[in-house]
Amino acid sequence: MSSARLPPGNPRHDGEYEDLLGLWSDLESALSVVLSMPLRVQDFPAKVRQLDHWLQDLVTHDIDAALYLMFQLASTSTVGYSASHAVVCGTLCHIMAQELQLPARERDSLVRAALTMNIAMTALQDVLAEQREKPSSAQQEAIRNHPQESQALLERLFITDDLWLDVVGQHHASISNHVPLADQEPQDRLTRILGTIDRYAAMISPRKSRAGRSATDSVRAIVGHEVDQRDEVGYALVRSVGLCPPGTFVRLDNGDTAIVLRRGEKANQPLVASLLDRTGAHHARPGIYQIAAVGKPRIQSALARSTVTMELNHRTMVRLGLYAATPHNSNLMGLVTASGAL
Repeated sequence: MSSARLPPGNPRHDGEYEDLLGLWSDLESALSVVLSMPLRVQDFPAKVRQLDHWLQDLVTHDIDAALYLMFQLASTSTVGYSASHAVVCGTLCHIMAQELQLPARERDSLVRAALTMNIAMTALQDVLAEQREKPSSAQQEAIRNHPQESQALLERLFITDDLWLDVVGQHHASISNHVPLADQEPQDRLTRILGTIDRYAAMISPRKSRAGRSATDSVRAIVGHEVDQRDEVGYALVRSVGLCPPGTFVRLDNGDTAIVLRRGEKANQPLVASLLDRTGAHHARPGIYQIAAVGKPRIQSALARSTVTMELNHRTMVRLGLYAATPHNSNLMGLVTASGAL
C-alpha cells in the first residue's frame, strides 16, 4: 500500500492538488480490501494504522479540500457502501478529535474504531445499501449483533487496544449527552462521538431504498433546528464542518444552484461556486460568493446530491476554492474558471 504523504512546502502550490481525488479514491479502495477480507490481511493492526496515517496526511494537507472530496465520494462511491461509510466516519472523527482536543490515544482509538466498527457485516452492509425492501429477520439479527461480532473479529485479528475494542463493541449504545464529555469514561465519550458521526454519515449517503439527505437536514435530524451548545458533540460537528460542508450543494436565494467550496468564519457562511441559474442552465463561468458578504446571495436551502445531475471536475473545484480564498491568487482564478474547465 503506497503512502499518501504529499510533498513538503507551500500547501497552496497547485501541483499538490493534482491527484488529491485519486489519493482519496485509493484510500477508499485500500480500506475496502481490508474490510472485505480481513482474515487474509497480513498484520491487520499495522495495516489499519497505515490507513489511518494515510487519512491523516490527506486531512492535514487541506481540511476543506478533504471535506469536499470526502462528501463527493460519499455520494458517488463505486467501491461499496461499507468502505465509503467507514472513510467518511473515520475522517469526521479525526476532525472532531481535533475540534474537541482529545488526547492522542483517544483520537487513535476513535478513528480506528470508526474505520472498523462494521467489519463483521461489510458484505451485508453493501447488500443492504443496494436493497429496496426492508431487511429480512436474519438480516435484522445480523445488524443487531454486529457490534459484538465486530469486536470479536478484531480480537481474532490481534487488536489489543482495549479502548478501540470497547468502542466498536458498544458503538450503537445510547450514551447520555447530558453529561459533560470531560466527565465521562473514555469509552463512553468516544462512543458518544462515534454514534453521532455514524448517524450523520448514514443520513447523507444514498441507498437504493432512499436518496441521501442534504448535509443540513442530516445534522438537524441529529441536533435539532437550533444547535444547543450543551450538546457538545453536535455543536462541535456543526462548528468543525459547517451546516453546509464543502462538497455539498445548495440553492441560493437568487435561484442558482451552487456547490460549497470551503468553510467560512461561521457555520452558515461558506464560500460557494454558483453553477446553474434558476432555469438549470450552466453559467459560462461560476459565480464565486462568500455567503453573508454585503450584496451577495444567501443560502436558501441545502440540496441532496441526488437532486443535482451535473458532473463536475473536482480538481478544478478544489483549485477554484483555494484561489478564491486567497486574494492574491485572483489572476490564477481566471485559469480555472475559463470556459470548458468545469
